[in-house]
Formats: sequence, structure tokens, C-alpha cells
Amino acid sequence: MATADVTVRGGGIFGLATAWVCLRRGARVRLIETRAIGAGASGGIVGALAPHVPENWNPKKQFQLDSLLMAEAWWAGVAAASGHDPGYAQTGRLQPLAEPADVDRANTRANGAAQLWRGAAVWRVEQAANFAFCPVTASGLVIHDTLSARIHPAQACAALTVALATGGAEIVVSTDATDQGAVIHATGWEGLATLSTGFARPLGTGVKGQALLLAHDARTAPQIFASGVHI
Repeated sequence: MATADVTVRGGGIFGLATAWVCLRRGARVRLIETRAIGAGASGGIVGALAPHVPENWNPKKQFQLDSLLMAEAWWAGVAAASGHDPGYAQTGRLQPLAEPADVDRANTRANGAAQLWRGAAVWRVEQAANFAFCPVTASGLVIHDTLSARIHPAQACAALTVALATGGAEIVVSTDATDQGAVIHATGWEGLATLSTGFARPLGTGVKGQALLLAHDARTAPQIFASGVHI
């Protein structure tokens, strides 16, 4: 290919998505990965896309809200371009409420969501019995938000890779490939370690997680967040 306008370093979901946006905006794109596409956390099975609580609003929360609202159409575009399912679905989320104080806080946040989420999604307190797939607590109540979504990172990486290749991007898996044009680093926790060394202060690190895949098909049910675990 001709000299690239943009080089993206990192073949995880963020690097691939960044390359895809650049390609769709008319740039000639080169993506460089040193190990394998989806070699890090992006090669996993769990992507819980859940919103910040709708209170103490700030630009970071607004940015995340805008991202979650655009995600459905964005991933549909990737699926159409690649012919592969990225595993995205906006199915919402349930959070069991155990204590009266939790219920009061949840109702306050429901009022915040009504104002801040602009009617694009809801956060409300409902009866747990309304849902077939849901834990029940003494209160019998859960938070139900319709904004939360999930994605299958490995499937999403595969779909983005095909979309990029079909669109004419160059994908290079090599430890000695050279940059061309503007360079974007999307190198995950290893990149954060490099930046921390360069700036002589901690700028972030990786967080180890664990996941278990069960032979139970609940793909249309809301995800559950309880006791620090996403289901």
C-alpha cells in the first residue's frame, strides 16, 4: 500500500476500533501488533459496558454516556462491514438492593437519570419478581437500567480485523515494523507501564480479572451486577 497516513500501535479492541474510525474517515491506515490480534484482555470473553451512576455529573460521565448511546449503531456498522457478529447487545442491567438505604439512594439516582440521560435510557427501582433471571434479596427490589450493554471482546476484535482488511487497511504482526504518518499508541497496560517509566510517575497499570463461561443461554436477559460480580 501507499505510505500510511496513520499508524495505530496495538491490536486490541481499542487499537482496532481507532484504526477503523480513521479508515472510515478516509485515512490510509497501518495497524501494528507485536504479538497477536487480541493478545491481551481483548482476547477474552467478557465486556461489561455499564454506566457511571447518574449523580455528581462531570465531563467524564458525559463522555461515557455519549459513548454508550452511540455504541449500538457503531457496532452494527462493524457487523455490516465485516459480516461477523461482534457480540454486542444492549440488554440492560439488574442490581439487587439489600438495605433500605440502598433503595433510597437508588430512587435518588433514578431522578438523576431522568434528567441526565435525556430519556435515551432509564434507571429505576423495580420488583425483582418481574425478571425471570435475577437474584432476590430481602427487599425484593432491584435497580434496572436499560443503558448497560455487553460485548464479546474476542468476537469484536475478529469483526474489526475483517472490516479493516476489507477496507484496505494494512495489519502487521511484527516486533520490528516501522511507523508511518501520525502514530497512535493503543498498547494496553504495557503501554501504561512504558509511560509510567517515561514520566517517572505511575500513570496506570493492569488489573487482573477472571471469567467463567457457562453453558447457559441467557443472551437476551439483562446482565446482573451483584456482590462485585458481573453475570
